[in-house]
Amino acid sequence: MNRIFRVFMFALCLTLPLLAMAGNDIAGSKDHPLLTRYPGSYIGEYSKAYNATEFKVGAGNSATTQTVEGDTTSLRYFHGSPETQPSALQVIRNYQNAIRQIGGEVLYERLPSDGDGGETTLKVHTGGKDVWVKVVPDIYGAPTQDYLLVITEVAAMAQAVTANQLRDELDKNGFITLHVNFDTGKSVLKPDDLATMQQIALMLKATPALKLSVEGHTDNVGDAASNKTLSEARAKSVMAAIVQAGVAAGRLSATGFGQERPVADNRSEEGRAKNRRVELVKAP
Repeated sequence: MNRIFRVFMFALCLTLPLLAMAGNDIAGSKDHPLLTRYPGSYIGEYSKAYNATEFKVGAGNSATTQTVEGDTTSLRYFHGSPETQPSALQVIRNYQNAIRQIGGEVLYERLPSDGDGGETTLKVHTGGKDVWVKVVPDIYGAPTQDYLLVITEVAAMAQAVTANQLRDELDKNGFITLHVNFDTGKSVLKPDDLATMQQIALMLKATPALKLSVEGHTDNVGDAASNKTLSEARAKSVMAAIVQAGVAAGRLSATGFGQERPVADNRSEEGRAKNRRVELVKAP
């Protein structure tokens, strides 16, 4: 095993200097228009496709992983010269500063240490999109090192629901079903859902006498008590967004029913998805 490893490392050391000397981007690759490369580096790996990518968020031991779907560009940059290559920390700090300069934020960082080049997650809203960025320096290259840059663009969903459509559905059925895109176990509304909240507010403003009960529902995954608490938190989150859009809080109430009132079979993912919902019900 050790002999195989030594042979592999010897071959790698022979190959990487050639790459460093070449310093040419691979065919068909290019920098992402939002973030350029570290000076003196070149693209050794490149892909672009719609993908689901995991990004780390949070701090220290409490950090979690969030999966983000969108148009994803993945680039691995190799530094061209061992004499001028930056440290892993320099790479991380440069991209963090670049994102902050355009109004973005750092969602996660793990600083380089022995045997670890570190990692950072960045996020910025620009051009009507949420853009997630992952930077992962690699410290094992010889004689030059490299770093991975992953950029995922999440386009805002086109507004498909209008205030008039919502009012028609409410008049017809007495309630409106919203399948809000909450993260698992979370109650924070995403930017894509805020446009719908604006349309609900417009409907309420156009009908001053109308009052609504905001009712949260979950599937049966997890325990009943936690699901009830989560459904109430989600209902309150929707209510707060409608109030924020200019509707008097007295015209709304929020209740959570958890898994008590399914509308579909919880034995299938399709059924569970239908049960994870918020309903707006006409109130007396």
